[in-house]
Amino acid sequence: MRKADRLFQIIQILRRTTRPVTAAAMAEEIEVSRRSVYRDIADLIGQGVPIVGEAGFGYLLDPAYDMPPLMLTPDEIEAIVLGAQWVAARGDKVLSAAARDVVSKIAAVIPERLRPYIVEPSVGAKPGRITPTDTVDTNELRHAIRDDRKLRLLYRSDTGEETERVVWPVILGYGEATRLIVAWCELRQDFRHFRTDRVIKIEVLEASNGLRKGDLRRRWERWREERRSHSDH
Repeated sequence: MRKADRLFQIIQILRRTTRPVTAAAMAEEIEVSRRSVYRDIADLIGQGVPIVGEAGFGYLLDPAYDMPPLMLTPDEIEAIVLGAQWVAARGDKVLSAAARDVVSKIAAVIPERLRPYIVEPSVGAKPGRITPTDTVDTNELRHAIRDDRKLRLLYRSDTGEETERVVWPVILGYGEATRLIVAWCELRQDFRHFRTDRVIKIEVLEASNGLRKGDLRRRWERWREERRSHSDH
């Protein structure tokens, strides 16, 4: 269990009772050691959660404590807002709407004292001035990546040469004015970047890449690290 999940579970255990709860009881329920519970309790107290008590006696949570549903800090909220602003201005239609929706959902569940960090954040993304001019359905493309489906591309290079490629997409990268399909290219037998504004035609194939989930991404990450390490030497 992740530490963040343990901390949340400890708070939930303490919230449901008005009697002291021992570390041993919490450790048994969460299935961790008592030492882990002691450390987690100390971390929660350090974060300002009003827990009182001591080892051997048990712990109580102040009943007036109002835990934010997502336990977000002001910095975390502003990071989300900043990212959402960038995506709303530069993403495709579906992603742009999703970015606005997620901010609305967070605003609806966080405590009132944190809402100013959404309404009047201290950060802001520069408005997008250039809209990518491509005809690729990036929503369909993202689904193909999630499903590990192959793509057939009719692609025009920067010199104007047109080639047909079958590729295994890894990720769709978003820049200020361009989008890139990062994929394993069957023709070149290597990873390549394809600008979406140079894709003439795209077809999602029924065939999958045949790899275990996540394997293609891990191969690309190793390839990327190798290229970085060579460029540093």
